[in-house]
Amino acid sequence: MLSKALLRLGASSARHPWRVIAAWLVAAALAVLAASAIGGRTADSMTAPGLDSQRAAQLIERAGTGQEGMTAQVVVTPLDDGATFLDHGSARMALTRLQTEVRRLPHVLGTSDPAGVLDAGRDTAARGGLVSADGRIAVVRVQYPDQSRLSARDLDALVDLGDRLRAELPLRIEMGGNLFYAFSDPDGGPSELIGILAAAAILFLAFGSLVAAALPIGMAVFGLTVGVATMTVLAGVTDVPTFAPVLGSMVGLGVGIDYALFVLARHREYLARGFDPREAAGRAVATAGRPVVFAGGTVVVSILGLAVANVPFMTVGGLAVSIVVLTMVVASVTLLPAFLGAAGPRLARPGRIGRALRTRNPGRLARRRDPAAGAAPATGWRRWIGHVNRHPLPYAVGAAGLLLTATLPVLGLRVGLPDDGSLPRSRTERRAYDLVAEGFGPGTNGPLVIAADPAGDPGALNRVVAAVTADPGIASVAPTHVDRATGIATLAVFPTTSPQDKATTDTIARLRTDVLPTAIGHGPARAHVGGAAASLSDVGQRTSQRLPLFVAAVLAMSFLLLMLVFRSILVPLKAVLLNLLSIGAAYGIMVAVFQWGWGGALIGLEATVPIVSFIPMFLFAILFGLSMDYEVFLLSRVREEYLRTGDNGTAIVEGVSGTARIITSAALIMVAVFLSFAVADDPSAKMFGLGLATAILIDATVVRMVLVPATMTLLGRTNWWLPRWLDRMLPRGPVGTDAESTGEATRPRLVDR
Repeated sequence: MLSKALLRLGASSARHPWRVIAAWLVAAALAVLAASAIGGRTADSMTAPGLDSQRAAQLIERAGTGQEGMTAQVVVTPLDDGATFLDHGSARMALTRLQTEVRRLPHVLGTSDPAGVLDAGRDTAARGGLVSADGRIAVVRVQYPDQSRLSARDLDALVDLGDRLRAELPLRIEMGGNLFYAFSDPDGGPSELIGILAAAAILFLAFGSLVAAALPIGMAVFGLTVGVATMTVLAGVTDVPTFAPVLGSMVGLGVGIDYALFVLARHREYLARGFDPREAAGRAVATAGRPVVFAGGTVVVSILGLAVANVPFMTVGGLAVSIVVLTMVVASVTLLPAFLGAAGPRLARPGRIGRALRTRNPGRLARRRDPAAGAAPATGWRRWIGHVNRHPLPYAVGAAGLLLTATLPVLGLRVGLPDDGSLPRSRTERRAYDLVAEGFGPGTNGPLVIAADPAGDPGALNRVVAAVTADPGIASVAPTHVDRATGIATLAVFPTTSPQDKATTDTIARLRTDVLPTAIGHGPARAHVGGAAASLSDVGQRTSQRLPLFVAAVLAMSFLLLMLVFRSILVPLKAVLLNLLSIGAAYGIMVAVFQWGWGGALIGLEATVPIVSFIPMFLFAILFGLSMDYEVFLLSRVREEYLRTGDNGTAIVEGVSGTARIITSAALIMVAVFLSFAVADDPSAKMFGLGLATAILIDATVVRMVLVPATMTLLGRTNWWLPRWLDRMLPRGPVGTDAESTGEATRPRLVDR
């Protein structure tokens, strides 16, 4: 039985704390050493089998033109407002020198030649997209090999060259491109520190003890070290997406501290009842540890369910984040009880806040000494839940209406690819983006790459170029590159609209369904549209198509697991519906902030952006798993009280109010951790941070403290209804109530009346 195994594991860890702590130290050291020795860097491969952009990438790779590798662009404009590159003056000479210096950098395969193109005339230079029509802005496009042959040193070399040339040349120099995206340091370090400090403050307020506040933080830091190092080792084997470390740190810190908080709170309850610290630690792991294992397992399974999208980078990203969550679960049932055992009776000493609470409520300590009573809920929370219990219908209707209203913006959700134009103006990538948009139009920042295989049709390529050039969504077409060995042609195409604009997605679809098929005809030739914008558009469409199947699978799994746990039909059905409400409201708020710009300045968002295509599915997987945490912790206590008293109303008031303080404290910690990432520069990190923080805040307040008690009161004893035939068929769930695990509850009285 799981509870007995956890009891033995927790008690053993508490009896031999220094052995367990030493084992974790060794594990952390080995993980870090392995990450240094065989680990790899994160890399984005925004492709998936069967997509048109993937077929384009395969043709480009066959052609060997080098366009399948990494790119950067150096954008320059004269410092003298009256100078242009059209003149044979100092600006033109400086541009020539800059090109020469860039070509000499390690691993650079080649660059464009705006200075050379100018010799052919102003019109030729402008058509090639290298020099603006007014001659004020020039772009040097830099071609690198595949990312596997590069490192952060290549980005550093380019940036250092720019810093040196800014001091030597009469040019303003800005840089961008996917080399920056791949090798810039991810936003994480400062955010992690801010989140940890905020969590420490909340824990101190919750427990009134520095020792009690430090233990969850210490456990989370250990778990995060091992989990992220293991993720780095995974990156040495396969392509781990660049968002995975940030998301893993975000979710890992949140769930790690949360899980530790629940176990620690239970441990202090047992200490208050007079148990020896080691026995108290074992019992805490046997009771609160079971929901931790169940909830953590639900998070892991939900995230691994992303494989249903059949998008490799999402599958690997989900696996990487799952490793961190799983590490936190293991730490919660091994390392934390070791910390509790080492701390001994010091955790039972109330701090000033705890003494104040007890002074205002002198009956509380007496209730805590009663083993049958469990942890006495705070008086304020009991009054609130009792109030909701007496007026369930207005609160249920009002809270549900509020969440449905917050969900309405989802109807306007648009997925896409936020480009460098969404970065802060303090970043050189943003300034380069603005210069290119000013000189050549916004579409130049996100070129499409058309790969065509004539397959023996001599006129196919000319027809493709003519048809693409004539399309109203295309601003210009760069000169065609043809590989003599394979005959495969590649041409860079510049849309009239920016990469994140919906019109660009429409242009991609039109090229594929109308323009290219018409130009090629029914012959053997073929052509495909690739490039970053096309790849993200394809991934967005695939995830949108697979999202209903994924949601249905997660909902079904959650319903079945909760039915096993609580031996009820209506409790899991209600939980699934309420979780959908909180997640839908979080989606709606994301649309309002990122697409409509409401309050975007508060998180440093300088322009409206579409929702990154893969984020809705990722958020659903993570949020549904996390919301199950609170559902299990809260309903376990409600069911325990129902088994003890047999009265539904009393069970709701005592169970919900008894867990309210812990749940709200845990939610505040998660919200603080997630919001610390919402102020990062990268729009994807902002979306993950704000989406997770909003959903958890709504779930722990409106849902758990209003909708759950209101709906459970309205349902009455039918909350626990389960047909007898189904009860006989179902195996006993892995998680019972806390009282059941320690023999402190009466037998259930709930099946099919």
